Formats: sequence, C-alpha cells, structure tokens
Amino acid sequence: MLVSIPVSEVMTDSVETTTPETTAREAAVKLFEKEVGSLVVCRNGSPVGIITEYDLTKLLAAGTDLDTTSVSEFMSDPLITIEHDADISEAAKMLRAKQIEHLPVTDGDELVGVLAAVDLSYYLPQISRPEPSAKPEQEAKYVVHPETAFEEPEWEFECRCITRGHIVVGDVAEFSKTISEEDVERFAASSGDTNRLHLSDEYAKQTRFGKRIAHGTLVAGLISAALARLPGLTIYLSQELTFHAPVEIGSRVTAVCEVIEDLGRDRYRLTTDVYTDGETHAIEGEAVVLIDDLPDTVDVEVEEVAD
Repeated sequence: MLVSIPVSEVMTDSVETTTPETTAREAAVKLFEKEVGSLVVCRNGSPVGIITEYDLTKLLAAGTDLDTTSVSEFMSDPLITIEHDADISEAAKMLRAKQIEHLPVTDGDELVGVLAAVDLSYYLPQISRPEPSAKPEQEAKYVVHPETAFEEPEWEFECRCITRGHIVVGDVAEFSKTISEEDVERFAASSGDTNRLHLSDEYAKQTRFGKRIAHGTLVAGLISAALARLPGLTIYLSQELTFHAPVEIGSRVTAVCEVIEDLGRDRYRLTTDVYTDGETHAIEGEAVVLIDDLPDTVDVEVEEVAD
C-alpha cells in the first residue's frame, strides 16, 4: 500500500461476545439474531476464545447435542489476537498463516474490535487468492530473446525458461528500466492523469509523500513489459494489484513475473511483482494470461544456457 493502514480503521468495533458457559444452541441463536459470523468468548471481561459459524456447523455435522455442549468445549483456544495499531498487512499474514477468518482486536488487555478476512479483501485482495501450486524442482535451462518491435539501450530483460518453445510452471520473466521525468510527463499526457502529485514539485511537497512520485499504473506497466517477453504471444485476461510503496521519479524499477500455475487451454497464472532499486516491494499482484502461438513471420531466438 502507499500508506500504512492500521487495523483500527478496518475492524468492526461493535463486538458480539459470549461466555464459556453459554450453550452451543444459545450461541447459535445469538449469531443468527445479531447477523454476525463470530462471537468472542470472554471470562470476567477478558477475551479467552472465539467461536464461528463454521464451528457450529461442525457440531451439527457430528450430531452433537447443542443444548448440553458449552462454548468452552469447542471455542478456539488459545485465542489469537492483534493490536489495534498494527498494520493490516500484518493482520493478513496472521489470517493466512493461522488459516482463520476472524481476528479479535485488542488495545492492551481490552477487546476493542474484531477483524474479518472479508474486511481486508477490499484493501488486500491477495489474501483471498489460493496458495500457488508447488513448483517443479528444476533449474532454468534456456534464456529466451523474444522479437519485440524495438528495444532501448537502458532496458534490461531476461526470460528464464525451463523448456524450449513454450512456458511451464517455474518460468520467470524480468524487465527493468528507469522511470524518468519524460516517462511521467508522457504518461500524464497520454492517459489524461495530470494529477499535480506527479507533475508539480511545489504541490507534491505539501502531500504525505513530500515529493513527486510516478503514477502507480505507469509503474505497473512494467509488468506488461515483462509478460511480453515470455515466449509466445501473451494476452492479458486479468490483473490484480496491491500497491505497497510509492516509486520516486528516477528510480530503477524491475518487474518480476513467475508462472505458478498451468490452468489448461494455454492459460497460466503468474505472480506479478515490482521492486524499486532491487529492494523495495512496490507492487504485488497476480495475473492470468493466455499464450497464443507467435505469427509465422516472427522468429524467436532461443539460447541454451551453458551448465
């Protein structure tokens, strides 16, 4: 993201609670009446566990007696929480690592809210993506030099391919260039995005960034450049992006695209990341592309890498 967003700005601050002694049926009725997906379990005012709709579904599937089963018997314990001032990216990592959907939010010992994965999906869409498929234990064997209309001396690209002639899971394409003043001005004119943040030093100094930055979509365009250098004719089907950091004008930027899943019928899923100066993770995303054969008039040079 371009700026840090604390959990407190995204969470639901009206938390529905229950006690360990409450029966499963009473908890189910409360979930239904309050139209919520979870209840935080509190003992003497302190959160000690959590139950969800899924927990109750499992009880029903097992034929458990809801009237004689107490919340303490099936609540999640120990309770996993997050502080209200933590960044939402940290919350997303916890949700994915622990494979949970709801995260109670605390301010010290006080329960102040609850955060659901769906709340984060509007800010961090990548948390709802499936985990990448396992990559084959192979090293790249070929470097591909695609036929592009033209190249500039300062551009750098590399396509590390495992097999000759078509892409497979594990292939990686990288493209690097410097985002220049001229790039920003041309993009503003061609796109119509003439926001002063990108064009006026005096204006930009008064913003949260303190200086002019490149357009986010201009920087993301390097992903398209990297994809264009995969073997075959790459056709975009979808692209998902999360912006983590601004890119200063004059920065050297590298897009890295890796094939992580073969979807069949010449369609592939790739991770699409952009880094500035090789370190700062500016953009994170995923794309789905269709790879057609190149026209017969195009000859792609394939150089085998020496062992």
